[in-house]
Amino acid sequence: MTQTTILMLILTAVFAAVGAYFYFSALGEKAKATLEKEAATREKEAASREKSLADIEAKKLLEEARFRAESEVRRAQAEAQKTELDSKERLLKSREAAEQEAIRRRGELTEIEKRILQKEEGLDKKLTTVEKREQESENRAQNLTKREKRVEELIEEAEVAAAILVTEQRTRLEKIAGLTSEQAKKDLIRELENEARLEATGMVRRIEEEAVEGANQKAKRLLSMTIQRMASEHVVENTVSVLDLPSDDMKGRIIGREGRNIRAIESATGVDIIIDDTPEAVLLSSFDPIRREVARRAIERLMGDGRIHPARIEEVVEKVRGELWENIKQAGEAAAYELGIPDLHPELVKLLGRLKYRTSYGQNVLQHSLEVAWAACHLASELKADVAVAKRAGLLHDVGKAVDREQEGTHLELGRVLLKKFGETDAVVHGMECHHGDYEPRTIEAVLVNAADAISAARPGARREILETYVKRLEKLERMTDGMKGVEKTFAIQAGRELRVIVDAKQVNDDECLWMSKDLAKRIQAELQYPGQIKITVIRETRAVDYAK
Repeated sequence: MTQTTILMLILTAVFAAVGAYFYFSALGEKAKATLEKEAATREKEAASREKSLADIEAKKLLEEARFRAESEVRRAQAEAQKTELDSKERLLKSREAAEQEAIRRRGELTEIEKRILQKEEGLDKKLTTVEKREQESENRAQNLTKREKRVEELIEEAEVAAAILVTEQRTRLEKIAGLTSEQAKKDLIRELENEARLEATGMVRRIEEEAVEGANQKAKRLLSMTIQRMASEHVVENTVSVLDLPSDDMKGRIIGREGRNIRAIESATGVDIIIDDTPEAVLLSSFDPIRREVARRAIERLMGDGRIHPARIEEVVEKVRGELWENIKQAGEAAAYELGIPDLHPELVKLLGRLKYRTSYGQNVLQHSLEVAWAACHLASELKADVAVAKRAGLLHDVGKAVDREQEGTHLELGRVLLKKFGETDAVVHGMECHHGDYEPRTIEAVLVNAADAISAARPGARREILETYVKRLEKLERMTDGMKGVEKTFAIQAGRELRVIVDAKQVNDDECLWMSKDLAKRIQAELQYPGQIKITVIRETRAVDYAK
């Protein structure tokens, strides 16, 4: 066989294989479609059978439902017939019961009519009786009216006769007693007034004893707690007037050649330097305590340095003055810090520091202000008042004394102006302005500041007075009893804290002693000015004296 023949055979075989592949593929697809068609036919037949079964089942259900409905209808008709029969029976029974009730009610109405008729007959009888009684009452009323008129006539006649009799009796009594009716009235009123006064005295004494018993306990506890809390060592600083020198030779150096050094010191400080025969001491004289302090420090520094001449004096004085003002500011800041008041105006702080070099009756004003602030603070704490306001007003109550030597006006008015100028509240200003009684206190804090000021000023050793002023005050206190009935002697004791009055027992009784002490206390309050309080004691005693012979 040739190659061509072989190739033809191969190609024929290939084409045959390809044809066979496609044939068998087509045959498979056809078989698949046939199977699917048969499956669909079977499903359709199954669905038809199920539908037929469902129709049969539905027909059965409908038949059963129709049968049940017919049964229910027949049963309902039977029950309706039975209910209708029951209703008719109940209706008949109700009619019979109603007829019986109507019969019973008619019987009751008949009985009621009978009773009403009986009552009407009784009322007619009573009405007749009442009419008879009314007629009798009218007759009696006419008789009473006649009698009342007669009684009034008799009363008028009796009053006239009584007036005549009273007049005659009064005339006889006036002749017998020797007193007119007006005098008798006055005597009676006086007796009643004395009795009322005696009763009032007893009542006042009892109330005062009860009040004093409770008030003393509470006041003692409050004051003791306040004093205990503020108890500390208080050193009263006085401005120095006498300067000690190391030797008498230093006097000559302070005076200088032809007095030029002492003139330079006086010119630079504004202080008068008095050189006398006192050994190793010179006197610094000035109304301004700050100037005296500047002069004292400057002279001490010059003596320590040894160089004393006019140029050096001016230099040291200026330096000391600057240091002193810085110390004054620090003193004010320390006082505010001690009381826990950090928000004071800087100018008020400086004014507080200046109070360190200001005294009142020998008491340092800055130390006094601190005492008042602490006392007011503790009192306000005990009485549940505003502690901050009381403390602040107590610290600033004498701030006007820092400028009262430079400006016109009292320290109270100057203080009010300063506090308002530097932004203090109205409550603080009011608490400050009431501490001398010039203004009526409207708040409890103002009253507490006033009390604290009196506590600090009146405590033993706090202040000293000029002897002449002190004696005059005692004499005036003793003269307060002049003109009082029955006063024999008057003594002012306890440095003017107590006034003892001795009265004549024949002229003044015990009850009048009580009123005398009260009147005297009011008089002292109105006419005298004094720190703290004054105790008034009226003494009355009866002495029986006899002699054995």
